[in-house]
Amino acid sequence: MQGRNSSTVTDLILLGMTDNPQLGVLLFGVFLIVYIVTVLGNLGLVVLIRVSPCLHTPRYFFLSNLSFLDVCFSSVTIPETLANLLSKLQAVSFLGCVTQMGLFIIFASTECNILASMAYDLYTAICHPLRYHVTMSRVRRLKLVAGCYLGGLVNMVSVTTSITQLSFCQPHVLPHFCDIPLLSALACSDHWVTQILIVGCGGFTLFTSIMVILVSYLSVLMTILRIPSASGRQKAFSTCASHLTAVGLYYGTTMYTYFQPSQRGSQAGNQMVSVFYAMVIPVSNPLICSLRNQEVKVALQKIFEKKNINSFALPLMYLYRGFP
Repeated sequence: MQGRNSSTVTDLILLGMTDNPQLGVLLFGVFLIVYIVTVLGNLGLVVLIRVSPCLHTPRYFFLSNLSFLDVCFSSVTIPETLANLLSKLQAVSFLGCVTQMGLFIIFASTECNILASMAYDLYTAICHPLRYHVTMSRVRRLKLVAGCYLGGLVNMVSVTTSITQLSFCQPHVLPHFCDIPLLSALACSDHWVTQILIVGCGGFTLFTSIMVILVSYLSVLMTILRIPSASGRQKAFSTCASHLTAVGLYYGTTMYTYFQPSQRGSQAGNQMVSVFYAMVIPVSNPLICSLRNQEVKVALQKIFEKKNINSFALPLMYLYRGFP
């Protein structure tokens, strides 16, 4: 990667989120708590779904995959951010930066696809209840999830390969972690092909997943409106509400982060959106998608009634019982 006014990248400098040491310590504590809650909440949900026979349904199969992705997704970025908060500058190798970016892409893309699969699952459950367990068989679910991960892998390989072909200008400084727009903005070579590839891969993933969600929910809405009882309609709408909330948060921040013009928005504003994208969404998904769900609370109650409640389950009991 040699060129005029460019250099071969060996190391990148990651700036901290703040120059104020006291604020850095405060943010470190807050982000550490968020990360611990994210890991415990999502892994706790995965374990709960695994050990509870009443949750061995297609809906919770996809939800367990979403929780697993949230743990991976947050683990790619939050530890790096925590380290940066305790040091003014931190060097990271170019290979390490590209690896972090690649993992970020595969988990983010796969989560888009999983959310679309969950919408299809809702469509099948509400619009075709008699054929639901046949349509969403174990083999079909495994194929859907495998396709979600394959799509994320294709995006990761395409974008990271293109990024590594660029020449980068001095200084090699990034605000807080290795994100796609931040890294590509350092390139001094003509990177329009890379930008097109980034927008193309991300746009295709978003477009296809959003279309699946829109078509699924349009069919769901038409079916719900034909339900004669008000209680039946309310129950169907409440089933969809948590998924729609998760979709709105995830896709809204994704489109703001990756599909805005490069000149738009301050660095501080974009940094806050990145923090929200990487931290708030993973910790909120288990709260949104499960904690107000009666089936989850029943499964938790059955586990807590047993005598073998251990130190891992006890914190979850208080967390989950805090919701009506």
